[in-house]
Amino acid sequence: MVLRPFNAPGARLALKSKRPATLPAAQAGESEVILDVSRLLSRAFHPSPTGIDRVEYVYARELLERMPDRLSFAAVHPAGGYYGRLSTAAVRQFLAFTAAKWRNAGVEDDGEGRAAVIRHMFATRPRPVPRPTRPRIYLQVSPHHLDDHDQVGAILRAEGARLVTLVHDVIPLSHPEFARPQGATEHRKRVRTIDSFAAGIIGNSQATIDALAPHMVRGMEGRVVRVAHFGADAPDIFGAKGEELPDRPYFVYISTIEPRKNHLLLLNVWRRLIEQHGDAAPMLVLIGRRGWENENVIDILERGEALRGHVIEAGEVSDNRMHALMAGARAMLMPSFVEGFGMPVVEALAAGVPVICSDISAHREVGGDAPDYLDPLDGLGWLRAVSAYAQAVSPERDAQLERLQEWRAPTWRLYFDIVEELLEQLDLSAG
Repeated sequence: MVLRPFNAPGARLALKSKRPATLPAAQAGESEVILDVSRLLSRAFHPSPTGIDRVEYVYARELLERMPDRLSFAAVHPAGGYYGRLSTAAVRQFLAFTAAKWRNAGVEDDGEGRAAVIRHMFATRPRPVPRPTRPRIYLQVSPHHLDDHDQVGAILRAEGARLVTLVHDVIPLSHPEFARPQGATEHRKRVRTIDSFAAGIIGNSQATIDALAPHMVRGMEGRVVRVAHFGADAPDIFGAKGEELPDRPYFVYISTIEPRKNHLLLLNVWRRLIEQHGDAAPMLVLIGRRGWENENVIDILERGEALRGHVIEAGEVSDNRMHALMAGARAMLMPSFVEGFGMPVVEALAAGVPVICSDISAHREVGGDAPDYLDPLDGLGWLRAVSAYAQAVSPERDAQLERLQEWRAPTWRLYFDIVEELLEQLDLSAG
């Protein structure tokens, strides 16, 4: 089924020429908030979510609870045209369907799942943009279509809205060697759009805001900027019972297989563990899809006979299975070179699971004193840490479990308190 963009094919031209009516200044909490859910719709046929998918889902869920009378939904069609407004009732049903799909990812689909996606896509067909009756804020929490500067400008003019955007990271610009071949060029376009239009910016960490600032030609002054750490509580998505787990001590790494995630270090560590301990070596479970520029890692996974039975590439799994695997692990490992936030670190710590992670600013910001931090180039250090944590009696692991008693997980309640405060500040500044 091919979805047609709203008012296609002349959607962009029509949007560029439209001008909003003059509206009275907003008071705090009075603007209409238009949440863009383009990312979720574009990923509707994918069984498992990415981190960005999860965040857009939680925004929709939480804002529906907090501001149902102010909230509207819109989207851009995957083909590029402005999709228009969406039925709130249809979006609610789509969110419930999406959460159930994520919980059960990996269950064999008899065709009904795909048919259900098509039904939801039809239900969320676009409606025309209504005339504004009060100020509007267009809330974009994924990078979807931000690389199209002109289109975003046209949408904002059509809606008569100011833009608030969530920035997940600036890695393709700060570390282009870890991005896709065109990643830096595409991200530079996204940052240009943010620089041109964003009245408000939400950073998932101070590390992200600090990395963004040098790339903002117009600077950060005059914008409302807030840092809000993603919450680790999403009980309607997560939770698992009855999952089959490895029969000996194991560690997990939850990540797309891509260069900056540093899987190669762990595979070399595990080869050494197997040389030292044979079948008594702990297991490593890799959770996540295969990404890009990862030929050397894939070669080892597919042809490394010594690793068979010791390193398990689980791939994309259901949320139920992912959280069951995490809960039973000796530790969650995360040796990545650079991160915008590091959600698996927070989720593991929140579940009471020890974390051994790379010593980078984003991990320090969210993990505090709880994890054990290692340089992502320190192979021998990782070998020693994994060996220590694998023991049935592990003082190192016990010490982290004790530190975890003092660590406090970020919550989505606090996160959206910060988001609401930003929106209210924008209303006041417009007045």
